[in-house]
Amino acid sequence: MNFQQIRNATITLEYGGQKFLVDPMLSKKGEFDPFLPAERDDRNPLVELPMSVDELLEGVDAVIITHTHEDHFDQAAKDQLPKDIKMFMQDEEDAKLAKELGFTNIEVMEEEVAIDFNGVEITEVDGRHGYGETAELMGNVMGVVFQHPEEETVYLAGDTVWYEKVEEIIDTYTPEIILLNGGENHFTGDGPVGNLIMGKEDIYEVYKAAPEATIVVSHLEAVNHWGLSREELKNFINEKGIQSNVLVPDDGESYSFGEDAVNN
Repeated sequence: MNFQQIRNATITLEYGGQKFLVDPMLSKKGEFDPFLPAERDDRNPLVELPMSVDELLEGVDAVIITHTHEDHFDQAAKDQLPKDIKMFMQDEEDAKLAKELGFTNIEVMEEEVAIDFNGVEITEVDGRHGYGETAELMGNVMGVVFQHPEEETVYLAGDTVWYEKVEEIIDTYTPEIILLNGGENHFTGDGPVGNLIMGKEDIYEVYKAAPEATIVVSHLEAVNHWGLSREELKNFINEKGIQSNVLVPDDGESYSFGEDAVNN
């Protein structure tokens, strides 16, 4: 298996002979409005892609969209993804949006129901995009579990905070690789409060639930409402002594897992 951090929640997974593109945010730096209210009001994305869109899309077999917020499926992705590309989405509402945009090869996933995609088993699992009222306002999100007889099991958690369901998923699937969105993104002011996705303490809870797993943290420093920097997260995991378990990739960085793994 090969993982590559692209930018924000956008990653690629080469797994079981298939290449998956997850949550494509393809805009150029500063191409869409900030998420407000937040400490910063910079236009999004905050950084450029580490490669061209053509290079990113090369060899992609399927796209997985965990939900349709702008930082996971932006206008640039809607415009530039091939309309006949295989696309997995969490529910009929998201699929309807994609169909209205002209996409023609959409498969709607169903929670805890495995789909065989060219030998790779992918299963939708639940997530919670914040707490209480905030989670309700943010809407439905999903994670995905990847399984293949010749690969380690991967749990892509998506935009979720730590809560009982995440622990249940870890207990059920015993993933060797866990991919987290961990930028502690949040809003300020009098509206919805609390983190929208995991922060460092949530990441530590995941580690405690799966101390033998390798955890890779994504969704960092790319949109204006981030709350946890790579530097702060690295300092935290060093203090906890879990730096060999928790990886914090830069944009463009890749990791290989399994036999003969070579990381760069």
